Amino acid sequence: MDSPTPPIVIDDPNGSAMDACFTAFDKDGDDRLSLNEFSLICRALFRNDKGHIYEVPADRLEQIFAVFDSNEDGFIDRDEFKFCWNNWIKTIVRPVNAFLIVDVQNDFISGSLDISNCSAQQKGHEILEPTNNLLDTVDFDAVFYSLDWHPSDHVSFIDNVKIRPLDESSPIDADSAQVFDTVVFAGPPPMKQRLWPRHCVQDSWGAELHKDLKVVENGIKVYKGTNPEVDSYSVFWDNKKLSDTTLNAQLKMKGATDIYVCGLAYDVCVGATAVDALSVGYRTILIDDCCRGTDIHDIEHTKEKVISNHGVVVHSSEVKSMAEGRDRRPELGYKLAMELKNPESVLSQRNGYHSEE
Repeated sequence: MDSPTPPIVIDDPNGSAMDACFTAFDKDGDDRLSLNEFSLICRALFRNDKGHIYEVPADRLEQIFAVFDSNEDGFIDRDEFKFCWNNWIKTIVRPVNAFLIVDVQNDFISGSLDISNCSAQQKGHEILEPTNNLLDTVDFDAVFYSLDWHPSDHVSFIDNVKIRPLDESSPIDADSAQVFDTVVFAGPPPMKQRLWPRHCVQDSWGAELHKDLKVVENGIKVYKGTNPEVDSYSVFWDNKKLSDTTLNAQLKMKGATDIYVCGLAYDVCVGATAVDALSVGYRTILIDDCCRGTDIHDIEHTKEKVISNHGVVVHSSEVKSMAEGRDRRPELGYKLAMELKNPESVLSQRNGYHSEE
């Protein structure tokens, strides 16, 4: 049975919650927190809404502790704890959540690039019900809808393969190229490109969001793949990282800490977006049952990549308690602590980077 630990309350009428928390976990009363005392804070923090405690591995616990022990004396004093409280504990208990719904467009569900025709044979329309349920039941701080929005001469279209010269290193020539093949276009620099059926052409029916997807009143649309010369899987920037979309700037404006990602296709645009969200510094949650993809192996690889970069993969039934700060995952706490080490990261900038001299 999990041993009892004091609850962590971040709001109180007198504004003394931080001091009360410090005192409660300062078991020996020496006005500083040892690693062992800090571990008790983690046991109080990282638990689900039913009280189950998520254990933090010892090596990660030490790494998190070191972030807040800025003078490296082996303890967290009250000044150091202030930074820990304001930038770490409060974010874990009260995250700012963005819901990013990726490319739930007609062409991927029943149009020219219907993913049910790909090797995984998954049906895109199956994500509509659980995604709409989240929009109905979870009070996200921001909701974003991304759309592939390609010009008719886009580089990814199989029927445009002869418009641009191929590099001599291309494994397939233009005459032999078929849908889903990968060619190499001439540079500089040479560019690998997977070839897709014509899809999501700007202002076409195929590019529209599916009629059964709920679009919330304050939802923000983000358009990608608008440059004819480069593809754009991620909602953050194009595949060559030449230009970004409006997403990151708008997430910063919202003060987002956590991004919940779902949509189509799991192993292409959804996966690229989740990995980029992690690389930029956001705590990232991939919603498994709200995604469908093209290739089973690639879908599993996507999950592994998200987990290895300190994101989490969850079922939609877990989202509400996580978004409300009642189910707090240690992977996301670790991710935040590592970002707080880096003054260039999004979350450090949001929280006001601080270190003791």
